[in-house]
Amino acid sequence: MRRLGTKRRRRNHGVDPGFVGGNQVELLRGGDQLFPCMHAAIARAHREIWLATYIFHHDQTSLALADALLAADRRGVRVRLVVDGFGSGASIRALQERFAGSGVAFAVFRPMDRWWRWFQPGQLRRLHQKLCVVDGEQAFVGGINVIDDRLDLHHGRTELPRLDFAVQLSGGLVDLVAQSVRSIWSRAWLGRDFDDALLDYVPLRRRFGLWLNQLWRGPQRLAEPPARLQPVSAAFVLRDNLRRRRTIEHAYTDAIRGARASVDIVCPYFYPGQRIRQALRQAAGRGVRVRLLLQGKLDYRLAGWAAEALYADLLGHGVEIYEYTPAFLHAKVAVVDGQWATVGSSNIDPLSLLVNLEANVVVEDAGFANRLAAEIETAIAVSSRVGEHGGTGLRAMLHRAVVAWFAYVFLRVAGAAGRY
Repeated sequence: MRRLGTKRRRRNHGVDPGFVGGNQVELLRGGDQLFPCMHAAIARAHREIWLATYIFHHDQTSLALADALLAADRRGVRVRLVVDGFGSGASIRALQERFAGSGVAFAVFRPMDRWWRWFQPGQLRRLHQKLCVVDGEQAFVGGINVIDDRLDLHHGRTELPRLDFAVQLSGGLVDLVAQSVRSIWSRAWLGRDFDDALLDYVPLRRRFGLWLNQLWRGPQRLAEPPARLQPVSAAFVLRDNLRRRRTIEHAYTDAIRGARASVDIVCPYFYPGQRIRQALRQAAGRGVRVRLLLQGKLDYRLAGWAAEALYADLLGHGVEIYEYTPAFLHAKVAVVDGQWATVGSSNIDPLSLLVNLEANVVVEDAGFANRLAAEIETAIAVSSRVGEHGGTGLRAMLHRAVVAWFAYVFLRVAGAAGRY
């Protein structure tokens, strides 16, 4: 099978951070699979635990994980936890009380504890990553927040768990995950609003050179993984607000452009920019089966409204669209040609692709891709397919125009630059 996007990647402007071999990557579905694995890893920890998440709630499931961190602290393990000030806003006081008197170093990224913080620059840029590293040997990356799968913060308890995924990693990629979570914890702990590009702690001259290099050359892309990377070739892909502003967007775009047979994308908040929309249309146009699984049970009506604005255009180019209705959809995953797969925190919308701090794992491995593809097939089988037209006429055109205007205004307010 032809490697994905080979020619394009050989013309790229750097590797960020590149594929690493020698990994073990296990797919985990929902908190029912993730949290027991995290508990087991934390119970075995003997040196350090780093955890970063958007939401760390105060329900029974979340507090059980907090207690596991406290138990690790009591036996001498260094524990570092950072949560987002907006996503975890309702839980921060309870967590501070839980960790009071312990050695758990609990940091809040961009806290929202004062009314005037809402007017500070950059407050729309949130920590949306979900990362955990234990002893530098195991890492967890994905889209699953620390909250009960059957609890929605806006709609209460649900009968079925939300659909979501994470991966458990061991091997060479763990070091890259550890570097990222240490940097974001340090940034929050110091209480300094450093630009995301300064997280690498490199000398000033080099920082300035990297900044100029980014402006001159444009966003970095993942390089084509060498065939020798075995047993599992994987990359840890970050999105920040300078050096890696569009890395996740380009990872998706390059994979879709190189697709020969199939593209399956699962995403709750879907309003891609021009690059991804064009890549999807072109892939469907050359005979690739392109399927999107989006949320049918809406947690935010505006998000569903934005996705619907694109239905007519994508359906008209042969893209299949399904809406997942059994439960809330929170997964951000994709499989291309049964070989390329990604699992992470990044939605395919302006907030994730151009504003938030995000983290995905990209895996080049048929075995892993097939396991994720089987999960996607199971979800599609219980979903509703959107009609062949999805809304046409003047009303649909006005709908698209209004959504596009809202997206434009939001990105300007958030300080995001460039075309979307």
